[in-house]
Amino acid sequence: MNWLTSFVRPKIRALVSKTTDTTDKLWLKCPACGQMMFHRDLEAALFVCTSCGHHLRMDAKRRLAMLFDDGQYQRIELPKTPHDPLKFRDKKRYADRLKTAQTATGEADAIVVAHGTIGGLSAVVAAFEFDFMGGSMGVAVGEALVTAANLAKIQAAPLIVVPSSGGARMHEGILSLMQMPRTVIATMQLRDAGLPYVVVLADPTTGGVTASFAMLADIAIAEPNATIGFAGARVIEETIRETLPEGFQRAEYLLDHGMVDMVVRRKELRSTLIRILGLLTKPEPTAEVLALQPPRGGDAHPGAAKRS
Repeated sequence: MNWLTSFVRPKIRALVSKTTDTTDKLWLKCPACGQMMFHRDLEAALFVCTSCGHHLRMDAKRRLAMLFDDGQYQRIELPKTPHDPLKFRDKKRYADRLKTAQTATGEADAIVVAHGTIGGLSAVVAAFEFDFMGGSMGVAVGEALVTAANLAKIQAAPLIVVPSSGGARMHEGILSLMQMPRTVIATMQLRDAGLPYVVVLADPTTGGVTASFAMLADIAIAEPNATIGFAGARVIEETIRETLPEGFQRAEYLLDHGMVDMVVRRKELRSTLIRILGLLTKPEPTAEVLALQPPRGGDAHPGAAKRS
């Protein structure tokens, strides 16, 4: 009996779990319409459901490859930060949660910063990794955003941030909340330097991220149907004791109420960013401006003699 429980059963469970993991990676279910999609087809469609058009979440590496020219970019090494400054523990130790997230995503924390060219223009991009503890913002994320802003200033390049986050990371307490003013100051320094700052609000963008750098961009772009807000809709309803309007905290609702500048589908995002960066970095006309020729006879305005 011990041989069965100690050896045979774990082998069977491992075999079944591997089969399940492989199936889950090959086929993904659209959370909006329930359509099953083959992973290669979904990746080719930029993780947009081919049935209903729902925009699924995209990891940071694919996001960067989608935005930069020819998918080529150079990641920067981010500053080292304390892993568990408060020695936090709930059901698990915070240090163990970090190790689990790092193993699952292959990232050191919930953000990736890279630089390259977009439409031939130099740009710095900071993309959030939602699968890393819900993209929450701790000291490491705050430090990465400050580093990205400093790199943009050094290169005199625009900064593009793609947040996808549940907000501040509670495991770091007040230290995570301190990243809100730090990131705000970083965006203000970009403005003082005259450099464009663009934010692409992905699903979801909430909490302290929304309350800081995410809503301070020169141009705020949102992906379709992305959840964007501070507190959750249920919390707001319980607080004000009113039923919220349909589509509340969705990208289209925020566009109608002037909170974002545009809602752009993912397949059009790169071309839209190229156009925006071109307008912000090269405000001069793209073609030669021809001077208006005065009309024949020397009159400054046609019909001047008739009016006199």
